Amino acid sequence: MPVDHYENFPVASFLLPRRLVPAVEAIYAFARSADDLADEGDATPAERLASLHAYEEALGRIERHEGHAGENAAMFERLAAVIAKHQLPLKPFHDLLSAFKQDVQTTRYASYDDVLDYCARSANPVGLLMLHLYGAADEQNVRDSDAICSALQLINFLQDVAIDQQKERIYLPMEDLSRFAVSAAAFERPEAHGKWSALMRFEVARTRALMLSGAPLALRLRGRIGWELRLVVQGGLRILEAIEAVNYDVFRRRPKLEKRDWLIIFWRALRMSRKSLHQETQVKTAFPPSPTL
Repeated sequence: MPVDHYENFPVASFLLPRRLVPAVEAIYAFARSADDLADEGDATPAERLASLHAYEEALGRIERHEGHAGENAAMFERLAAVIAKHQLPLKPFHDLLSAFKQDVQTTRYASYDDVLDYCARSANPVGLLMLHLYGAADEQNVRDSDAICSALQLINFLQDVAIDQQKERIYLPMEDLSRFAVSAAAFERPEAHGKWSALMRFEVARTRALMLSGAPLALRLRGRIGWELRLVVQGGLRILEAIEAVNYDVFRRRPKLEKRDWLIIFWRALRMSRKSLHQETQVKTAFPPSPTL
């Protein structure tokens, strides 16, 4: 299983073919370091944006087949070699940088579509690059991969509501807070706000439905990537169950996977089938009504 991660990015899985490990590590190094530029340390917003702009310029040098200089030269040289060897598109890398820049500048999202647009640039590029590495980036696979990756990003948001709130960020759509009569102030004392659980129940149900909509990709792809995806899908679904198990109180306890959860995930991955996915979709994806609907 993953030993390190940028969001839910597998880096060193026993299911990852050895031939792809250098490529995945090079992509991960780029994504992890760029994410840190946007999020870590005490740099000013202007300094963060300038650093990310330098990464964009480095991608331009890769596209023009030019050399690299400076402290990140070795990382970009490795990335350039991987892009050339596997004929990877450059757009996913630019999309990632666009999302990281948005993290510096944007702290609220008006609508669910706005959040999905962010996910399309912060998470979906990782899945797209993995499909390219496996030579499986056709239209249907990309569509399902996008659903899985966006769901993983949304799950991370639901896990990290308290952490993001400390950074003065709210990734839950403002339209949903309004629909469930949850004010931003309720993030300070969610246990005292009767609408919080209803809001989170809605978010969990919608995210589960999105994950299950892309899950057939894990059955369609053969070999190691298929098994990797089965574990990713079941891991994401299990985290949603963990959020439900704490009655959506992600402020006092961040739901995460324990050793026992991994046994359940492995078992579910082994038994995963189109029939089981269909049954889970029918049983678990009904959206709870909101107070104003």
